[in-house]
Amino acid sequence: MSMIFPGMDPYLENLQVWPDVHASFIVYLREHLRPLLQPRYVIAVESRVFVEGPTADHAIIPDAWVRPNNLESPYDTVTLQEADPAIEVRVAPLEVEEPYITIRDRQSGQRVITVIEVVSPTNKYAGPGRVSYLAKQTEVRKSTAHLVEIDLLRIGPHVMAVPEWAARQHGPYEYLICVNPAGGLRDRFRLYPRGVRQRLPRIRLPLADPDPDTVLDLQAVLARTYEAGGYADRIDYAQPCIPALSPADQAWADTLIGKGNA
Repeated sequence: MSMIFPGMDPYLENLQVWPDVHASFIVYLREHLRPLLQPRYVIAVESRVFVEGPTADHAIIPDAWVRPNNLESPYDTVTLQEADPAIEVRVAPLEVEEPYITIRDRQSGQRVITVIEVVSPTNKYAGPGRVSYLAKQTEVRKSTAHLVEIDLLRIGPHVMAVPEWAARQHGPYEYLICVNPAGGLRDRFRLYPRGVRQRLPRIRLPLADPDPDTVLDLQAVLARTYEAGGYADRIDYAQPCIPALSPADQAWADTLIGKGNA
């Protein structure tokens, strides 16, 4: 089934499906880029790893973190009063692997030309995921590689390389794509802000000299991700969107969903 929404499907932001959407979007982004960039460039999915603990600053707490404690306690004996029974858990750290895309130049010994990041909730909220993301962001911006950041999440603190005040001075947005070309002081940003009712942009993707920028159609990548992932069968569109939309946007979404089901 094709997408219901003209741009980002806000129901894909639900934390029950977002990890799968994130991973699949990156895979199909690489698929989309290959015919555009061959034979000079190699597109690879790479990853960074960090250890995440059960912080309350973000909403993803996998079941693997919580392990029942079956050990007998030395304090189970009854004294003057018997305590109410407690549920004991042990909280184990979780190793998280986050993918991103690198575009490498075969003509210069596989030098990294462009890094493409797709932001996740763990990158936005305080904790090891944000620290790891910002460290990679700084590393890329100190290098000769271009940086492209794609944020398709309406909620969460700002984490993009462009300062938030600079991004918002041209008006409000719900999704943001930021391109930070290499060279100079790294103080130039190409921004593509979008609202929930707008099509995702076709962006200019910078490459190595003397090649011109190529055009990357993010809406086409999302449509491929949506159809291949079978999200139309996995999402209950009869329920209100999570994270919540404004009342006006939810009414607009309900109209689109009704037409899609007709």
